[in-house]
Amino acid sequence: MERTKERLDSRRMGEMHEGKLLLSMAIPMMLSMLVQALYNVVDSIYVAQVSEDCLSALSLAFPAQNIMIGMGTGTGVGVSTLISRALGAQDSRQAGRVGGNAIFLCVCCWLIMAVFGIFAAAPFIRSQTELPAIQSYGISYLQIVTIGSLFLYLEICMERLLQSTGQMKLSMWTQMVGAVTNIILDPFFIFGWCGLPALGTAGAAIATVIGQATGAATGFVLHRMRNKELIIHASDLSPSGKIISDVYRIGFPSILMMGISSITNYMMNRILISFTSTAIAVYGVYFKLNSFFFMPVFGINNGLIPIIGYNYGAGKKERIYRSIRWGVLYATLFMVLGFSVFQSAPRLLLAIFNSNETMVQIGVPALRRISLSFLPAGFCIIAGSACQALGKSLFSFFVSVIRQLLALIPAAYLFAQTGNLDMVWWSFPFAEILSLAASFVFLRVSLRDMERRLSPNP
Repeated sequence: MERTKERLDSRRMGEMHEGKLLLSMAIPMMLSMLVQALYNVVDSIYVAQVSEDCLSALSLAFPAQNIMIGMGTGTGVGVSTLISRALGAQDSRQAGRVGGNAIFLCVCCWLIMAVFGIFAAAPFIRSQTELPAIQSYGISYLQIVTIGSLFLYLEICMERLLQSTGQMKLSMWTQMVGAVTNIILDPFFIFGWCGLPALGTAGAAIATVIGQATGAATGFVLHRMRNKELIIHASDLSPSGKIISDVYRIGFPSILMMGISSITNYMMNRILISFTSTAIAVYGVYFKLNSFFFMPVFGINNGLIPIIGYNYGAGKKERIYRSIRWGVLYATLFMVLGFSVFQSAPRLLLAIFNSNETMVQIGVPALRRISLSFLPAGFCIIAGSACQALGKSLFSFFVSVIRQLLALIPAAYLFAQTGNLDMVWWSFPFAEILSLAASFVFLRVSLRDMERRLSPNP
C-alpha cells in the first residue's frame, strides 16, 4: 500500500493537470515562505523599536547574509533538480546518492561562512559606515548568524529533499516550524523578556539561529518518517566528484546570482549612505516588505523546478510548456498585487516600522518608484527557474549580471550625481526592463534546445 502511494505521488508529476499540479506543489511553499517573510518583517519591527540605527545595521549585514543564504539555496537548486531527474528516469539509487552528497555539502558551506563570521564580519560592516553604534549592532548580528549557519544549511537541505519528491506540505512544515519558533523567541532575546538580557540585534540573531535549528530537526524527522521514495544510505554521504560537479553546474549560477545581489546591495548601501543613514533604513524596509510578494513567487518557482525537471527527464515537453505558462500567470498576479499595495499605501507600510517623519519623506517616493519594477519581475523569475531546470542555469546568471551590475548600480550611481535621492530609486524599474528583455531571449533559447534534445528526429 505504501509503495503504491509513493508511485502515485511520483506519477502525478507527469500526469496531473499542470496548473493544478503547480498550485498543489507551490501553495504549501508559498504559505511557508509567507511565514518566512512575516518573521523577517517581525524581526525588523522589533529591532526598529530599539532604534533606527539597529534597523540600519540589519541592512548593512544583509549583503553578507544574502551570500550565506545563496550558498544554501543554490546548492539546493542543483540537488532538487538532480533528484527530480533521477526519479523521473526511475533511478532511485542515484537519487539517494545525490541526497547524501547534499548533506556533505551542507557542512562545507557552514565551514566557509563560519570562517567569514570569525575573521571578516567586522571589516565588512565597517567598510559601509563609520558610525560606531551601527557598526556594533551590525557586527554582533552578522557574527552570530554566520557562525550558527550550519542549521540554516541543514534546514534548506531537508526542505529540498522533501520538495524534490513532491512532498511540498512536509517542506512547508519544516519552514513554518523554524519561522514560528523565531517569531516567538524574538522579543524574549531582543527586549529581554522573562529576565533574559536585552540583546537588541544580537538577540534577533540568536532567535534566528534557534529557529533554523528547530526547522532543521523538524525536516530531518519528516524526511526519515515520510520521504520513503528517497532513501539515503550512510555510504551516500561519501562525496562524489561527479555528483558535486553536476550539483554546482546547475546550482552555482544561482549562488553567483545571489553573490551579485549581495554586491549590488553592498554598493547601494554605499551610495545611499552618502545621502543619509535613514536612506539605508528605508532600503532595508523595502526588502522586508517586498518579501511578502516575492516569497510567494519564489514558492511558485520552487514548485515549478521539480515539475520541469521530472518532465524533462521523462521527455514530456508539452507539459513543460504548459507548466511554464501557468507559472508566469501565477507569478504575474502576485507581482501586480504587490505593485498595487506599494502604490496605494506606502505611508501605512512605513508606519509598521516605527518610522519618523524623515523616514516617511524618503520612503514614500522610494516605495512607489521601486515597485514599478514588480510588473515585469514575475516573468523574469519564472523564466530564470525554467532555464535552471532545463540545464541552462548560466542564462539566469547572465540576466542577473545585466539587471544588477550592468544596469542597476551604474544607473543608481549616475542618478546619485544629481544630488537628489529620489532620482536614485528610478534605477530599479530601469534595470528590470532590461532584465525582462534578456529573460525572454534566454528562455526562448532554452526551450529551443529542449526541443532539439527531446525530438525523436533531432
